[in-house]
Amino acid sequence: MLPQGSNPPVFPPVHLSSPEGLLAVGGDLRPQRLIEAYRHGIFPWYSDGQPILWWSPDPRTVLYPRAVRISRSLRKVLRGGGFRIGLDGRFREVISACAAPRRGGRDVGTWITAEMIEAYCALHERGIAHSVEVYMDGSLAGGLYGVAIGRAFFGESMFSLASNASKIALVHLARQLEAWDFGLIDCQMPSGHLFNMGAVSLPRSEFIDLLGEAVDRDTRPGPWTADPDLALL
Repeated sequence: MLPQGSNPPVFPPVHLSSPEGLLAVGGDLRPQRLIEAYRHGIFPWYSDGQPILWWSPDPRTVLYPRAVRISRSLRKVLRGGGFRIGLDGRFREVISACAAPRRGGRDVGTWITAEMIEAYCALHERGIAHSVEVYMDGSLAGGLYGVAIGRAFFGESMFSLASNASKIALVHLARQLEAWDFGLIDCQMPSGHLFNMGAVSLPRSEFIDLLGEAVDRDTRPGPWTADPDLALL
């Protein structure tokens, strides 16, 4: 059980995690602890009514920004335009939308608790957590959020209120991070959707080595601004 308020925050070595990836229980969501967790390949994931659970799964799902895969149908959508991209403009709305129940009744967003929302908004205020917003017809149609440390981006969640909106957000994020020389996007857990867009599965030991190089590089503090001349295709 991790104590609350330990300074500096300390986690067990990631190789001590369970076969499912559970590493530690307890602690808190202070910015210092979250930063320390991400720097070592650890993230919080739990539901209301549970203590804070800290994870470091093996293998790890990673997307290299330069390797994002764009399907033929998505290329057609991107060429057609009809959307606008923003960065760090409506972070609280994006994370709240990610926490909302998904269409079809599958309540897969409940792990983003009210406590988590406030913790990541605090990171956003420090220029560490970031959002990508996709606007269609003037309204927020989709987006994603995550954490940036050094030249690593840790993707947390995405949402879509219009077809392809979350995919557009991910493509823009990958292209923008590639332009800023980020080494990787940590996608955390396996997903067919992410694998279809170019994500790969890495042994945790390999991921930790890559992460160590990326987080020690100069970071790009927020708020971020979208590059209007960024080429998505």
